[in-house]
Amino acid sequence: AARIIDVSPGRIQEALSEGAIPIVAGFQGVAQDTKDITTLGRGGSDTTAVALAAALGADVCEIYTDVDGVFSADPRVVPKARQLSVVTYEEMLELAAAGAKVLHLRCVEYARRFDLPIHVRSSFSDREGTYVLSEAAIAARIAAGDTMEQPIISGTAADINDAKITVVGVPDRPGEAAAIFSALADAGINIDMIVQNVSAASTGLTDVTFTCPQGSVGKATAALEAVKGRIGFADLLTDEGIAKISLVGAGMRSHPGVSATFFKALADAGVNVEMISTSEIRISVVTRADVATQAVQALHTAFGLDADGEAVVYAGTGR
Repeated sequence: AARIIDVSPGRIQEALSEGAIPIVAGFQGVAQDTKDITTLGRGGSDTTAVALAAALGADVCEIYTDVDGVFSADPRVVPKARQLSVVTYEEMLELAAAGAKVLHLRCVEYARRFDLPIHVRSSFSDREGTYVLSEAAIAARIAAGDTMEQPIISGTAADINDAKITVVGVPDRPGEAAAIFSALADAGINIDMIVQNVSAASTGLTDVTFTCPQGSVGKATAALEAVKGRIGFADLLTDEGIAKISLVGAGMRSHPGVSATFFKALADAGVNVEMISTSEIRISVVTRADVATQAVQALHTAFGLDADGEAVVYAGTGR
């Protein structure tokens, strides 16, 4: 999970100037201080491609995958998923963070930082694919007469790789939440959703629940147990049988009723909501993992995202 500090494209430019076609190993780099080989983690090849394109001053970075572009949902989960012609960096970041598999989060972050267009296409067809652009670039294309359409809702996604941890019996006084999350930060734990219950008047205690990657559960509980005496909480409860279900769309900023439709669709599908988190362009909820598929399908249909035919998946896992 190394971070990219700098990209030196001199060797690539030299090969290009000689008329060669460079083939670059993605996913890896060299540490500046020790010169050790480092790796970028999951999605590192996508991130390498975008970083190299930015360093070379390319007009666009094309990412070839096993589907025809970015879809409104995972075609393996929702067969009638609709291909998007265009999606903003912000929407793609939310979808990637919510569990969408086409582009990795860090790849999109890097592209947004350098305002580098990403063109997601299939290795198996010549279809147009999907462009990931800034909102300003999309608006400029539409103003220039481009037929690309930016929908109100871009898509839905499910992430079944999260876990929920509840810190039970936390004293309801200033500084306790800070102590909890400082311990987690020191342990390098990425936190996603957070909920704190209203404290019981009789005991003055509350519960704090948060989600984190399943692979971080052991590290997180160890970090909290180490500060249990200082914080004074009663117990830790872990739950790895959850899923995060998300709806993403820049259009929800200016369209009322999205939340009402969202929760009605889940209720009609018999899906119980355990936690809720929102941003300006996203609604996410935690549900049981075994109902994740029906939740995504229900939302996809409720927001009119179903296409007439079935999406084509040529091979692989969607990476």
